[in-house]
Amino acid sequence: MPFDIFQWRDLEQEFAGGTLLLGNGSSRAVDERFRYESLKDHAIESGLLSEDVEALFEFFNTDDFELILRLVWQATNVNQTLDIRDTRTRDAYLHVRDCLIRAVRDIHPEYEQVERFLPDVYNFMKEFGTILSLNYDLIVYWTMMYGSRQRDGHAFKDCFIRGTFNEDWREFREPIRDERCCSLVFYPHGNLILARDIIEDEIKLSRRDGDLLENVLRSWQSGDYVPLFVSEGTRHQKVRSIRSSNYLSTVYRDVLSSIGRHLVILGWAIGEQDIHILERIKLSSVRHVAVSVFRNDQAFCNYVDRLLRDEIHRDLDIVFFDAESPSCWRYV
Repeated sequence: MPFDIFQWRDLEQEFAGGTLLLGNGSSRAVDERFRYESLKDHAIESGLLSEDVEALFEFFNTDDFELILRLVWQATNVNQTLDIRDTRTRDAYLHVRDCLIRAVRDIHPEYEQVERFLPDVYNFMKEFGTILSLNYDLIVYWTMMYGSRQRDGHAFKDCFIRGTFNEDWREFREPIRDERCCSLVFYPHGNLILARDIIEDEIKLSRRDGDLLENVLRSWQSGDYVPLFVSEGTRHQKVRSIRSSNYLSTVYRDVLSSIGRHLVILGWAIGEQDIHILERIKLSSVRHVAVSVFRNDQAFCNYVDRLLRDEIHRDLDIVFFDAESPSCWRYV
């Protein structure tokens, strides 16, 4: 028997105030350039990687650009501090860094190219109490900045104060000053706006909307920071990378396991490499799940229904909705 595919408006009241989990499909809906699941794949397709760098990916058995960049960056800093002459390591670092910058520039749209979608995305996002974005791109952050200018009593909060994450994130739930309601935003796999410095402190980079992407790339170019996001790899490789970061491990350990009873999944294919996310959600109180479906894909519905019941709870109430239905995300 085929699964019913609802319109989002049929479900939005039931799931209002719950948790929204965003996957790559939500970014692709804004700009098709996000179709690349892997920055490494794009770099290889574009002929950007040298033999030395490809050897590093192979040796560490990973597709994670951020991990390789961090490893060669740290090695370069150690060599420089100890006055060890090793141009090959530094050349590898510069090449990985420049490849990552080039790949992000190629794939990521400029602010002006997505600005027209932000009002719709904002109106959708602000209906949720918690937002979890698995995407490394700036769509969610730009939407937060758009929302801050509306002065409509709603506030998005990422729990960073002056660039530093506050581990007492639950305190941010309470509205302050002229706020009427709040949505907390987290990045379980990191994001372009997050970075590590030379002593492994983690910060949030910021700048005016139109300059933000270029500011992020300039911070990498300076050699003072490396990005903090996990965009590729197996589930076990991703978990290892998550555990290497205070921010990511806090979100993974505490936030994912404490979401409420209602969860909306938008644009997430839930591949094997991301099962670790479900393993943490299983520890939460979630019982009602709404999952977006693209073009009445019944095979996907069947796959997701079985997977969520196996990984989270057999008695879940699971419904499906049309990803292109009115008032859903960036509906046009």
